[in-house]
Amino acid sequence: MAWFSPRALLIPDIMAINEASCPSKDAVVDGDKVVSWADFGAGTVRLANVLHELGLVHGDRVVVLMSNSYEMIETMFGVIRGGYCAVPLNCAITDDAVAGMIANSDAKAVIASGEHIGRIEAIRDRLGEEIGSRFIGVMPVEKAWHDYHELRCAASTERRDIKIDPGDECNIIYSSGTTGLPKGIVHDHACREAWGSDMAVALRYHSGARTLCNLGLFSNISWVAMLATIFCGGTLVVQRRFDVAGCLELIQRERITHTVMVPLQFQKILEHEQFDNYDLSSLDAYMCCGSPLAVAIKQDIVARIPGAFIELYGLTEGLVTILGPEEMLDKVESVGRACPGQFLAVVDDEDNQLPIGEAGEIVGSSRFVMAGYHANPEADRESTWVHPNGEKWLRTGDIGKFDSDGFLYLVDRKKDMILSGGQNIYPADIEATIVEHRSVHEVAVVGVASKKWGETPLAVVVLVDGGKIDAEDLTAWANSRLGKQQRIAATVIVDQLPRNPNGKVLKRELRKHFIDLEF
Repeated sequence: MAWFSPRALLIPDIMAINEASCPSKDAVVDGDKVVSWADFGAGTVRLANVLHELGLVHGDRVVVLMSNSYEMIETMFGVIRGGYCAVPLNCAITDDAVAGMIANSDAKAVIASGEHIGRIEAIRDRLGEEIGSRFIGVMPVEKAWHDYHELRCAASTERRDIKIDPGDECNIIYSSGTTGLPKGIVHDHACREAWGSDMAVALRYHSGARTLCNLGLFSNISWVAMLATIFCGGTLVVQRRFDVAGCLELIQRERITHTVMVPLQFQKILEHEQFDNYDLSSLDAYMCCGSPLAVAIKQDIVARIPGAFIELYGLTEGLVTILGPEEMLDKVESVGRACPGQFLAVVDDEDNQLPIGEAGEIVGSSRFVMAGYHANPEADRESTWVHPNGEKWLRTGDIGKFDSDGFLYLVDRKKDMILSGGQNIYPADIEATIVEHRSVHEVAVVGVASKKWGETPLAVVVLVDGGKIDAEDLTAWANSRLGKQQRIAATVIVDQLPRNPNGKVLKRELRKHFIDLEF
C-alpha cells in the first residue's frame, strides 16, 4: 500500500518546505534589510492575496517593471505563488516596448518600483481601464496607483488552497526590447522546476549557498541563480546596481558562495586596481554566461579567483551546456557538454544531422525547454526542428560543432542577434527605428567588437537620393529614440548593401567587412 501519492514539487511547494524547515534562516538580503524564510514566505503569500483581492483569477499575467530590490523578488515569487504568471520586463527598454509587451502579454496588473511609475503613467491611455485599475507601485507618486506596502501590510497571511498544475504558466520573459512583435518566452511550472533542480546540481548549489544577484532580476540568468538557491534553501543577496567595488565588498562582507555574471563583469572585476585586497575565499562556485568568453579571461579567472569556475552556454528558451573546472583548461575553447538529461545535435541547412567535427545549427531537447512563444505560432514553427523519431527539438540559431569527447564549440550565430554585455539585441528592432529617418533608404545593423561590451551594434546605411545627413548626426538621432541597450556605436554610410541573387542582404559579408572594427 502506498503511503502517499507522489506529485511534482513546484516552486510554491519548495518555498513552503523552506519556510517550515528553516524559518529563521536568511532568505533574502538587500542592503541592511535581512528577511528570513518565514517572513519571505509570508510576504509572498500576502502579495498573492493582494492580487486575489484585486480580482485576478488563476493564470492571469502580471507585469513587473522594477529595479533590483527585495520587493522585486517578493513580487515575482508572490505572483507565482498565487497561481498567476509573472512577466518581468527589462528596465532598459523603451516606453513603446513596455506598452507593446503589456499588450502582447494581455497582462491584468502592473507592479512597478518608484522610478518606473512615471513611465507607466506616460502610456496609461494605451493600456485600457481594466489594467489601469490594478497599477501597484512601490513608493507611488501617482494618486491613481495602489501603494505596494499599504496593500501588502493589510493583506492576510492565510494560504488559500491554490491548485497549480505543472503545465500552468509560471513566467513569460521577453527576448528583446522590440518595436515590432515581441517574443515572449513562456516557462510553465514543470519547466521552471527543472531549471531550478537541474541547475542547482550542475552549478553546485547547496543549503549553505549565499548567492549574489547583481544582474537585472528580470533576466533569465538571474532566474537561474534565484531558482537554484531557492531549491536548496539558500540565501539571495541583492546588489541593486552592479559596480565593481560594491560587488567585491558584498562578496567579502556577506561571505558569498555563489554568483552568476556575464563576461564584462568578470573582466571589470579582474581589472579593478584593488582586486587583490579583497577576501574572496568564501566563493564555492560561480558561473559565467550571456556571451562568448575570451580564452585569456577564462584562464585569468581560474588563476585569480578562488572556487569552482563554470561556464554556461544556453538560451532562455532552454538547452544548456556546462564547462566545469575539471575540464576548463583542457577544453578551454569549448562551452562544455550538455547537462544530464539534455540531448544536443548539429544539423545542416537541409536539417540532416551532422557527424562529429562538422559545423551546423545546434538543436536540442531537454525537460526545461520553453512551452513556446506566447501568442506567436510562427515563431514556434521557426524554432522547431523535428527529430527523425518525430520528437520536436528546439533550434538555437547558433552554429557549432562537437569534438569526439562530446564538447561543444561555438562557431558562429545563424541568427543576427547581437550579444552586448550579456543582453540580447535584435538588429531588426534597431533597423525599424533608423529607417524612419527621411534621409534613410535602407539600413542593416550588425554586431562589431567592443572592448567594453564584447559586441555592439553598427548601422550600415544607404541614404535616399539627395539625403544630406552625416553619419554622426544620424547616430545621435537614432540613439535618442532607441532603448539604452540598443544604442548603436556608429553609423557607416555606403552606396549599396551586399545582397544575394534573391535580394536578401548578406549580413555575413558586412560582418566580415567590419571584422577589424572595434569600439
